[in-house]
Amino acid sequence: MPRQRKAVPQFTTVLLVRHGNTPTTGKVLPGRAAGLSLSDKGLEQATRAGERIHALARVDAIYCSPLERARETAAPIAQMRGLKPKIDKGLLECDFGDWTGESLARLSKLPEWQTVQRSPSTFRFPNGESFTEMQVRIVSTLDRLRQAHPGGTIVCVSHADPIKAALAHAVGTHLDLFQRIIISTCSISALAWSSHGPAVLAMNTTGGPIGDLAIS
Repeated sequence: MPRQRKAVPQFTTVLLVRHGNTPTTGKVLPGRAAGLSLSDKGLEQATRAGERIHALARVDAIYCSPLERARETAAPIAQMRGLKPKIDKGLLECDFGDWTGESLARLSKLPEWQTVQRSPSTFRFPNGESFTEMQVRIVSTLDRLRQAHPGGTIVCVSHADPIKAALAHAVGTHLDLFQRIIISTCSISALAWSSHGPAVLAMNTTGGPIGDLAIS
Protein backbone atom coordinates (compact mmCIF):
# COMPACT_ATOMS: atom_id res chain seq x y z
CA MET A 1 0.00 0.00 0.00
CA PRO A 2 1.59 3.29 -1.08
CA ARG A 3 2.42 5.82 1.60
CA GLN A 4 0.32 8.91 1.70
CA ARG A 5 2.36 12.05 1.16
CA LYS A 6 2.00 14.76 3.71
CA ALA A 7 0.34 17.85 2.35
CA VAL A 8 2.79 20.69 1.83
CA PRO A 9 1.56 23.77 3.72
CA GLN A 10 0.66 26.77 1.59
CA PHE A 11 2.61 29.80 2.74
CA THR A 12 1.15 33.26 2.46
CA THR A 13 3.73 36.03 2.27
CA VAL A 14 2.65 38.78 4.68
CA LEU A 15 4.40 42.13 4.24
CA LEU A 16 4.13 44.31 7.33
CA VAL A 17 4.58 48.00 6.55
CA ARG A 18 4.75 50.64 9.23
CA HIS A 19 3.15 53.95 8.22
CA GLY A 20 5.41 56.78 7.09
CA ASN A 21 6.83 59.65 9.11
CA THR A 22 4.43 62.22 10.58
CA PRO A 23 5.09 65.67 12.10
CA THR A 24 4.94 64.13 15.59
CA THR A 25 6.95 60.94 15.03
CA GLY A 26 9.33 60.43 17.96
CA LYS A 27 7.77 63.30 19.91
CA VAL A 28 4.19 62.35 20.76
CA LEU A 29 2.24 59.16 21.43
CA PRO A 30 -0.57 59.77 18.92
CA GLY A 31 -2.34 56.46 19.38
CA ARG A 32 -5.73 56.30 17.73
CA ALA A 33 -6.38 60.05 17.68
CA ALA A 34 -7.77 61.16 14.33
CA GLY A 35 -6.35 63.85 12.08
CA LEU A 36 -2.65 62.95 11.98
CA SER A 37 -1.37 62.82 8.40
CA LEU A 38 2.00 62.01 6.89
CA SER A 39 4.69 64.66 6.65
CA ASP A 40 6.36 65.40 3.32
CA LYS A 41 9.08 62.95 4.35
CA GLY A 42 6.42 60.36 5.15
CA LEU A 43 4.82 60.74 1.74
CA GLU A 44 8.22 60.22 0.10
CA GLN A 45 8.78 57.14 2.25
CA ALA A 46 5.41 55.72 1.25
CA THR A 47 6.24 56.19 -2.43
CA ARG A 48 9.56 54.38 -1.98
CA ALA A 49 7.83 51.53 -0.16
CA GLY A 50 5.35 51.34 -3.02
CA GLU A 51 8.18 51.11 -5.53
CA ARG A 52 9.81 48.28 -3.60
CA ILE A 53 6.56 46.35 -3.37
CA HIS A 54 5.71 47.09 -7.01
CA ALA A 55 8.73 44.99 -8.02
CA LEU A 56 7.12 41.83 -6.63
CA ALA A 57 5.68 39.32 -9.05
CA ARG A 58 2.31 39.32 -7.31
CA VAL A 59 0.39 41.12 -4.61
CA ASP A 60 -3.10 39.83 -3.94
CA ALA A 61 -4.43 42.41 -1.52
CA ILE A 62 -3.48 45.48 0.50
CA TYR A 63 -4.92 45.99 3.96
CA CYS A 64 -4.42 48.96 6.26
CA SER A 65 -5.32 50.40 9.62
CA PRO A 66 -8.17 52.94 9.42
CA LEU A 67 -6.01 55.81 10.76
CA GLU A 68 -5.09 58.54 8.28
CA ARG A 69 -1.33 57.95 8.40
CA ALA A 70 -1.78 54.28 7.56
CA ARG A 71 -4.28 54.93 4.76
CA GLU A 72 -1.99 57.58 3.25
CA THR A 73 0.90 55.10 3.34
CA ALA A 74 -1.18 52.36 1.72
CA ALA A 75 -2.42 54.66 -1.08
CA PRO A 76 0.71 54.80 -3.30
CA ILE A 77 1.43 51.11 -2.66
CA ALA A 78 -2.06 50.21 -3.83
CA GLN A 79 -2.02 52.64 -6.76
CA MET A 80 1.19 51.13 -8.16
CA ARG A 81 -0.35 47.66 -7.96
CA GLY A 82 -3.72 48.69 -9.35
CA LEU A 83 -5.46 47.64 -6.15
CA LYS A 84 -7.80 49.29 -3.67
CA PRO A 85 -6.70 49.28 -0.01
CA LYS A 86 -9.00 47.43 2.37
CA ILE A 87 -9.51 48.89 5.84
CA ASP A 88 -9.13 46.41 8.70
CA LYS A 89 -9.57 47.56 12.30
CA GLY A 90 -7.45 44.66 13.50
CA LEU A 91 -4.41 46.56 12.17
CA LEU A 92 -5.09 49.59 14.40
CA GLU A 93 -2.50 51.14 16.66
CA CYS A 94 -2.55 50.12 20.31
CA ASP A 95 -5.21 51.97 22.28
CA PHE A 96 -3.10 54.13 24.60
CA GLY A 97 -6.14 55.37 26.50
CA ASP A 98 -5.38 58.39 28.69
CA TRP A 99 -1.83 58.54 27.33
CA THR A 100 -3.06 59.33 23.82
CA GLY A 101 -1.56 62.55 22.52
CA GLU A 102 0.92 62.93 25.38
CA SER A 103 4.54 63.88 24.71
CA LEU A 104 7.05 61.07 24.94
CA ALA A 105 9.35 63.34 26.96
CA ARG A 106 6.73 63.65 29.69
CA LEU A 107 5.67 60.00 29.60
CA SER A 108 9.26 58.80 29.88
CA LYS A 109 9.50 60.47 33.30
CA LEU A 110 6.56 58.52 34.74
CA PRO A 111 7.37 55.50 36.95
CA GLU A 112 5.04 53.39 34.77
CA TRP A 113 7.32 53.99 31.78
CA GLN A 114 9.83 51.49 33.15
CA THR A 115 7.10 48.86 33.17
CA VAL A 116 6.23 49.70 29.57
CA GLN A 117 9.85 49.17 28.58
CA ARG A 118 10.80 46.21 30.77
CA SER A 119 7.60 44.29 31.56
CA PRO A 120 5.08 45.32 28.91
CA SER A 121 3.11 42.08 29.25
CA THR A 122 1.98 43.28 32.68
CA PHE A 123 0.90 46.75 31.61
CA ARG A 124 -2.45 48.16 30.58
CA PHE A 125 -2.66 51.76 29.40
CA PRO A 126 -5.02 53.74 31.65
CA ASN A 127 -8.51 53.36 30.14
CA GLY A 128 -6.89 51.69 27.12
CA GLU A 129 -5.56 48.40 25.82
CA SER A 130 -2.98 46.08 27.32
CA PHE A 131 0.05 45.01 25.31
CA THR A 132 -1.11 41.40 25.62
CA GLU A 133 -4.51 42.26 24.15
CA MET A 134 -2.80 44.15 21.34
CA GLN A 135 -0.61 41.16 20.49
CA VAL A 136 -3.54 38.76 20.46
CA ARG A 137 -5.45 41.18 18.24
CA ILE A 138 -2.73 41.71 15.65
CA VAL A 139 -1.70 38.04 15.47
CA SER A 140 -5.34 36.93 15.11
CA THR A 141 -5.90 39.55 12.42
CA LEU A 142 -2.86 38.51 10.38
CA ASP A 143 -3.77 34.85 10.70
CA ARG A 144 -7.29 35.61 9.46
CA LEU A 145 -6.02 37.66 6.52
CA ARG A 146 -3.43 35.07 5.44
CA GLN A 147 -6.12 32.39 5.45
CA ALA A 148 -8.05 34.47 2.91
CA HIS A 149 -5.04 34.37 0.54
CA PRO A 150 -3.41 30.92 0.73
CA GLY A 151 -0.23 30.83 -1.32
CA GLY A 152 -0.50 34.54 -2.11
CA THR A 153 1.11 37.79 -1.00
CA ILE A 154 -0.60 40.46 1.06
CA VAL A 155 0.48 43.86 2.36
CA CYS A 156 -0.63 45.00 5.81
CA VAL A 157 0.01 48.64 6.72
CA SER A 158 -0.04 49.09 10.49
CA HIS A 159 1.86 50.75 13.33
CA ALA A 160 5.12 50.14 15.18
CA ASP A 161 3.90 48.42 18.34
CA PRO A 162 1.48 45.99 16.64
CA ILE A 163 4.14 45.06 14.07
CA LYS A 164 6.73 44.54 16.83
CA ALA A 165 4.28 42.35 18.73
CA ALA A 166 3.54 40.27 15.62
CA LEU A 167 7.25 39.76 14.92
CA ALA A 168 7.91 38.83 18.55
CA HIS A 169 5.20 36.18 18.27
CA ALA A 170 6.64 34.89 15.00
CA VAL A 171 10.15 34.39 16.38
CA GLY A 172 8.92 33.04 19.74
CA THR A 173 10.16 36.02 21.75
CA HIS A 174 8.33 36.83 24.97
CA LEU A 175 6.31 40.01 24.84
CA ASP A 176 8.43 41.44 27.65
CA LEU A 177 11.34 41.58 25.18
CA PHE A 178 9.45 43.01 22.22
CA GLN A 179 10.77 46.54 22.87
CA ARG A 180 14.14 45.27 21.61
CA ILE A 181 12.66 45.08 18.11
CA ILE A 182 13.03 48.30 16.12
CA ILE A 183 10.48 49.11 13.42
CA SER A 184 11.31 52.25 11.43
CA THR A 185 8.77 54.39 9.61
CA CYS A 186 7.81 52.82 6.28
CA SER A 187 10.00 49.80 6.92
CA ILE A 188 8.92 46.49 5.43
CA SER A 189 9.02 43.27 7.43
CA ALA A 190 8.02 39.95 5.90
CA LEU A 191 6.50 36.74 7.22
CA ALA A 192 5.79 33.43 5.52
CA TRP A 193 2.62 32.22 7.23
CA SER A 194 0.95 28.84 6.86
CA SER A 195 -1.29 26.60 8.94
CA HIS A 196 1.90 25.62 10.78
CA GLY A 197 2.38 29.22 11.91
CA PRO A 198 4.55 32.17 10.84
CA ALA A 199 8.23 32.26 9.89
CA VAL A 200 10.23 35.47 9.66
CA LEU A 201 11.71 36.32 6.26
CA ALA A 202 12.86 39.88 6.99
CA MET A 203 12.58 42.55 9.66
CA ASN A 204 12.68 46.34 9.46
CA THR A 205 14.03 46.61 5.93
CA THR A 206 14.13 50.17 4.61
CA GLY A 207 15.80 49.75 1.23
CA GLY A 208 16.78 47.31 -1.45
CA PRO A 209 14.81 44.62 -3.28
CA ILE A 210 12.40 42.34 -1.47
CA GLY A 211 11.48 40.13 -4.41
CA ASP A 212 13.78 37.25 -3.44
CA LEU A 213 12.18 36.58 -0.05
CA ALA A 214 11.12 32.95 0.11
CA ILE A 215 11.04 29.81 2.23
CA SER A 216 13.75 27.45 0.94
